[in-house]
Amino acid sequence: MTAMARSENKDEAGGATRLVADLAKALREQQQLSQEKLGDLIGYTGSAISAMETCAQPASEQMLVKLEETIGSGLGIFEKARKYVLMEKYPVRFRGFSAMEAEAVTLSSYETLVVDGLFQTEDYARALIGGSYPAVSEQKRDELVEARIARRSLFDRSPAPMIELILEESVLRRPFGSWETQRGQLRALAEDAQRANVTVQVLPLDRGLRGTYAGDRGPMKLVETKDHEHVVYMEIEDQGILVSEPAEVSQLAHRYAKIRAQALSPDQSLSLIERLAGGET
Repeated sequence: MTAMARSENKDEAGGATRLVADLAKALREQQQLSQEKLGDLIGYTGSAISAMETCAQPASEQMLVKLEETIGSGLGIFEKARKYVLMEKYPVRFRGFSAMEAEAVTLSSYETLVVDGLFQTEDYARALIGGSYPAVSEQKRDELVEARIARRSLFDRSPAPMIELILEESVLRRPFGSWETQRGQLRALAEDAQRANVTVQVLPLDRGLRGTYAGDRGPMKLVETKDHEHVVYMEIEDQGILVSEPAEVSQLAHRYAKIRAQALSPDQSLSLIERLAGGET
């Protein structure tokens, strides 16, 4: 990690990251452990502990688990902090929505350019984030990848949410990183599509030739919150937009329903995904 990256992390560190750093240092000193000794106990170097305590390198999920086991004193401090530290690793535009997504009753997404972040593999996410503009440091890329992959816990949450994804066919055919990375992503997507609480559909490339095409306004996510309210989240050029006004949400929901009606059936979509994952055209 470069000095510039360390300085940037310190400047951008959020409240949860700073609180974890201060608590870890206080508990370490209370237990009369040096940074090197604590590092030995949890499988990290002393410099990694120092970087965490100064916010030069925010604690990873794994480090938080180890800190809880080693110096947490049974209080659950680091365990409770995990979701808040994770939230601070998301881009600012996504942070507010991330908590809503994690607790959603239903989540319905339409994506036009890339595989929805919730469904991305680690390799696909790394290639996508690493190749984005403006470029990010390797350390920042790894943080963003970690945060993105952590979202997948939603699939196994209890009670299970209902998750629906509609993808433009072009997304399946646009590689990031390499064709092998793309095929790995498609294989993972096919597996996710067969989960009991997940539906995946593909909007075919020739839809515009068949008459109306409802997907020309761009991607969106429709959410039923834990309080059974309905909102729509959209991202446009690094700007996050949350729509909650009932009339606007209703119009977007109707458009989404039309997109879904124009997509291939779930079985047809799975067959296409599996065929492309196998290298067929």
